[in-house]
Formats: sequence, C-alpha cells, structure tokens
Amino acid sequence: MSDHGLDLAVIGNCRTAALVDPTARLVWWCFPRFDADPVFSRLLAGNEEKGFSDVVLDGMADFQSDYVRNTAIVSTVLTDSHGNAVRITDFAPRFRQYGRIFRPPQMFRIIEPIAGLPRITIRIRPTHAYGKPLKRHSMGSNHIRYFEEDDTAIRVTTDAPLALIENETPFVLTRPMHLVFGNDEAFPGDLASTAQRFAEETKTYWLGWVRRLYISYEWQEAIIRAAITLKLSNFEETGGIIAAHTTSIPEAPGSGRTWDYRYCWLRDAYFVVKALNRVGATRTMEDFIGFTLSIASNTDEDLKPVYSVVPNLPLDEWIATDLQGYHGDGPVRVGNAAVDQIQHDTYGSAILAALPLFFDRRLPRAGDESLFTLLESLGHKAARVAMTNDAGIWEYRGRQRIHTHSAAMCWAGVNRLAAIAERLGLPERATHWNAVADPLHAELLDRAWNPKREAFTAAFGSDDLDASVLLLPELGVCEVDDPRFVKTVAAMERELLREKHVMRYAAEDDFGVPVTAFLICRFWLIDAWWALGRREEAREAFTDALAHRNRYGLLSEDVDPKTGALFGNFPQTYSMAGLILTGMRLSRNWEDRYWRS
Repeated sequence: MSDHGLDLAVIGNCRTAALVDPTARLVWWCFPRFDADPVFSRLLAGNEEKGFSDVVLDGMADFQSDYVRNTAIVSTVLTDSHGNAVRITDFAPRFRQYGRIFRPPQMFRIIEPIAGLPRITIRIRPTHAYGKPLKRHSMGSNHIRYFEEDDTAIRVTTDAPLALIENETPFVLTRPMHLVFGNDEAFPGDLASTAQRFAEETKTYWLGWVRRLYISYEWQEAIIRAAITLKLSNFEETGGIIAAHTTSIPEAPGSGRTWDYRYCWLRDAYFVVKALNRVGATRTMEDFIGFTLSIASNTDEDLKPVYSVVPNLPLDEWIATDLQGYHGDGPVRVGNAAVDQIQHDTYGSAILAALPLFFDRRLPRAGDESLFTLLESLGHKAARVAMTNDAGIWEYRGRQRIHTHSAAMCWAGVNRLAAIAERLGLPERATHWNAVADPLHAELLDRAWNPKREAFTAAFGSDDLDASVLLLPELGVCEVDDPRFVKTVAAMERELLREKHVMRYAAEDDFGVPVTAFLICRFWLIDAWWALGRREEAREAFTDALAHRNRYGLLSEDVDPKTGALFGNFPQTYSMAGLILTGMRLSRNWEDRYWRS
C-alpha cells in the first residue's frame, strides 16, 4: 500500500464522521454533520497547532494503527522506547436499538494501558468558524465545555482527570479512560460501561453489515473496506451521499485546485449506489433514490449538479481565511460554485439511479406509473438539452461545450425511459421514448467521433481526448468491440497514460495543464481492457491500483504519477466505487474451475 500522503482513516456512523491519523490524532471532524463547521480542522491548518485532539505518549518509538476487521472502528497502539504501550480506540456509535438505528452525532475515544506504565498527555484543541480556536471553556464534574459567545459549544465528557486535560499535563495511565465528543448536553448513564457497550455493539453492527454483502472471491479485503467507506459517506437522514469528507485538499501541489466536496453530486452518488448495489447493499440505493426524487419532484426547477445533504441549504462558495490549507497549500473553500453550473449529465444520472426500482425484484417498493411520470419530466429536459453546451463532467469554470459524456448520459436517461415503459406495459410511451432516443443516439455517435484523431473526443468538434468517453459502452452508446471505440482506447493509451495512471484529460483547462491522474479513470480503462479481452493487462493494472491505497485501504481523488502520492479530497467516493465495480468485474467466480483442487 502507498506510504505517500493522506494516511488517514475515516470513522463515522452515517450522520457524522471524522478523520484520524496513524498516531490517533483526530485531525478533521465536521459537527454535527458532514458539511458543517469543523470542530477539528488540523488537516487544513497548515503549520498551526489547532483543531485536533490526540494522545501524546512520552518517548513514543513506534505506532501501529488499523481498522478493527470489517468495521469502521480504528485501533491504534502507541509504544515508547521502554516497551510501555497504550491502545486508543476511536469510533462513532452505530447499532440497532429500539427497532431503529442509533447514530448520535458523537465520537468516542477509549484509551487503555496495555503494557507497562505509559505516560501520556491528552490534548483537545477545538476550533469553530472554520479555523478560529475555541478559546473559552468551563468544567463540570466530568466534562469540559468549549464555547463561544455565538452559542457555538462542544462538550467532552470524560473520566480522565479534567485538570490534566485542561493544562495538557502528562500523567501515568493506570486504567482505561473514555472520552465522548458531542453535543453540549449531559451524558446519561455510566461513561465507562456505556463506552465499552457502544464499542461492542458498533462492532457487532458492522460485522453483521459486512456479512450480508455479496462480494467476489478475490480482493475481498479491499472491496469490503471500500463498501464500508461508501456507506460512511451516506447521510442517512436524507439519503444524500457526499463526494468526500473533506474540503480543499488540492488536486496537485500549488495548483489552486481546491474544492469543497462535502456535498452530494448526483453524478458521483449514482456511481456510489451502483457500486453498493453490486455488492448487495441495496438500502443505501433506496435512500438515495428517495433523495433524488424529492429534488426532482419540483418539476418547475432544473436539476442542479450538486446539493447539500439537506437539499435546500445554500452552497455559496467562499474562502475560509483562518485555515492555511493542506500543508499550507490553499485556499480553503467552503461551498461550491458548481451549484450554479449547467451540467446536463445530471438528468441521466437521476433516471439511471431510479432504474432498479423497476427491475430489481429484491426491493420492497417497486416503481409504478406515478414514479415513471416523474422520471418522464426529467427525460423531457434531458432530450431538450442533450445537444447543447454545458460545463461537462469535469466542471470547467471558464468554458462550455457540447460534451460527449453529457450528451451520452442524456441519451441513456431517455433510452432507459423506453425500457421502463415496456416493463410497465405502456407500449405507447415506449414507442415515444424510443422515437426520442434514436435520433439522439445517431447524432451522438456521428458528432462525437473525430476521424482526424481516430477517437471519440471530449466534446463535439473537439480534438481533446477525455477519459469519460471510456464509459460509452457501459452506457450502451456503442459496443465495446466497435472499431471506433477500440481506436479510442488506443488513443487514450498513447496520450492519457502516465506511468500506469490515467489522466482525465491532458489539455489545458482553467487552471493550467493537469499534472495528477484521476484514480477513477484508471478503473474505467481497466474495465475497457477487460471487456476487450485484455484480461491479464486488466488484472495487473488493477492489482497495481490497489497498491496505491493508504495503510487503511482508502483512496483519494488523484495520484501523482511520478511519486504515487495521493492528492485531492478524501476519501473519494468516486475512487472507492470504481474499486468495487472493477474488482467485482475482474474477480474469478467462487465456482471457477481454476480454484478447484
């Protein structure tokens, strides 16, 4: 696995989530939900020691950190030069209680001596207002309350010595200690027994969730970790799925490509639910369909490419000046201007996401004519805009074109409406949508093909190559053995491959020439190779891709082709979804004769 950058784990419970580093420092925690103000913001604080909580072991000589197998719980062991050791367990509670899922906006930390007499310091330095230290605090009998006059408040309930925490004083750890970070309210019950019970029940929940997955024979550990990570990106209250848990980790050093990904892109979320559905986690898919339908039901408004996990909240973009940025590389952006962009592929994403309701017999609620009518309203809009300019899948800020991928997604949405109509026994509607889809399909194939470049290109009339056209067979636009697609793959290999990585595109954009590769694009190329019968190449490239995961098995958005360093927001759902879909496609079957003795 990669040792380069972003060596972090995500813990969460589908309501809140935090990032923890290999020494058990909590470096990022947005409270009380994914897109809220970070209480822990050290990840983006540059050289300022603020916005974190950690356990400092005197004379630390070694650290070991990993997930508890098949869970979202992180266990870290710190050892000093004399062999004294402490174990730190971090998790967000999630389990079934009283017939429903218990998922409070809390983080738990259990600190236990496991060898000798470790001497530790517990430090808690929260922030508010995107990087301003929470300087005021008050202490109760077993809690510290950090607050500001604007009613911002966070409470840490603990059985550790409050005065030693307040003054960051070292002490010898002789018994287990517990901390709960959360709302400014009294903690009910006995802290120690409750923390231990919550840890066990949370472990049991995740083990049960994983046990119900349908996964392939090969690469199980990687696929399981990716599935848990995708689940942790699901804001279960509304069904929204965020693109990543962070904002403003740059796509490349000094590039200015720093974006806030803590929101729900309908395009990205479609890939996530497709991946989770592939491994049998259908509930997240159902919740996301509900999320998109609640948005689409307002037929007077065009679909936006991105929404808050609470859909009506504004996403106006601004700069957080109290945070220096990841390793000092800013700016740190809050909100995302993509909300005001025109991105036509959104319509196809919404229709394709709802498709399983009409075809997947596992789902308790089947799609009916009323849902189909709602999807038809999206289809009408998709047909109208399919061959018009937009910002495209990569969200160019300075130009608009008729992007091949956007047109393909619009056609795919319309095409699937015809299939749904046939499924529902509505032949007249099927005929109508086929009549709409067929000319779109013909125009798409004609205008996307560039005979001079011998490739389907990024946009109609463009010479630029774009990895998103690798999805054309997956969408049904063309067959994988179509000579035009075969030539397109060859062109990609000549011009977009860097080492074994794949660039989104190589042409200059609003911020210059890209230098990092997009991880999801490698999975798309691997899928194309596999479908073309280049099986060994595909498997070798996939195995190599797995080596770029961090110690916890997670991927970000981008990778530096020269160093292998991970860049971009983290953990990136696009990348983790690609890992699942490609891994499931390439894996040998359980019944494959190759594995029989």
